[in-house]
Amino acid sequence: MKVTIVGAGNVGATCADVLAFREVVNEIVLLDIKEGVAEGKALDIWQKAPIIGYDSRTVGVTNDYSKTAGSEVIVITSGLPRKPGMSRDDLIEINAGIVKTVTENVIKHSPDAIIIIVSNPLDVMTYQAHITSKLPRTKIMGMAGILDTARYRAFLSEALNISQKEIQAMILGGHGDTMVPLLRYTTVGGIPVTDLLDAQTLGAIVQRTKVGGGELVKLMGTSAWYAPGSAAAQMVEAIVKDQRRVFPVCIQLQGEYGIDNCYLGVPVVLGKNGIEKIIELKLNNEEMAMMKTSEGHVREVMVVLDELNKK
Repeated sequence: MKVTIVGAGNVGATCADVLAFREVVNEIVLLDIKEGVAEGKALDIWQKAPIIGYDSRTVGVTNDYSKTAGSEVIVITSGLPRKPGMSRDDLIEINAGIVKTVTENVIKHSPDAIIIIVSNPLDVMTYQAHITSKLPRTKIMGMAGILDTARYRAFLSEALNISQKEIQAMILGGHGDTMVPLLRYTTVGGIPVTDLLDAQTLGAIVQRTKVGGGELVKLMGTSAWYAPGSAAAQMVEAIVKDQRRVFPVCIQLQGEYGIDNCYLGVPVVLGKNGIEKIIELKLNNEEMAMMKTSEGHVREVMVVLDELNKK
């Protein structure tokens, strides 16, 4: 089996490395527009194989989409990363054009592929890829909820001094400040987290999660890559191995949660056909209000994209 990752920057290279290490597929194609970068990183990952002990083959190419033909899954990480002082939405005009071009090229050579979007602003870039590809909504999805939930779980683990493996959680909505953490669905070894942490501590953790990406941009001067790349790889593995895992994933909603034609993170079942099922939770009034706020923000940026596409 074959997976293509478009964009050999830090996120794309991390995704390729994790997929190779876990031997998810036979071949991983890493593509970039910058001469030699994808080839070099793919070769480096391949040369690590005898040390770690895996057989997945990584191949790098410069802007040659014919080498991606026949890919089962395509991960798009292309685009500019955030810099200090930038919001994800600041990237829209530049990255929308990149995602549109990349989507057109990968679909030309792998018309049946499932596409995972990692480029920011995530929700609206998923929208761009969807309208460009014209694929069913179940085959176009954005990676954000897994990353946001991982950050949330990491912060909870630190506060509780308990293994992250014991923490189950779910974060819905848009990727950014309007994400929707569900405290009611957060458990530690089956115990509600609200029984273990006070409201003030939980509130601080939720707030840190919402600005988790920005915290890393301030520290490093650029966007994160280890966690985002690993999150995308986890989605690829669930699809390729037909694991039918439940993850929060960005998808076009068509009436679910009372929201129509907006791209938001919701829990889904991921398997060989992409999104096998959308799980519609019974949100309370407070949670639904947060979802509506998140929807409003994403719609505002979708309108900006629509205007750009008219030019």
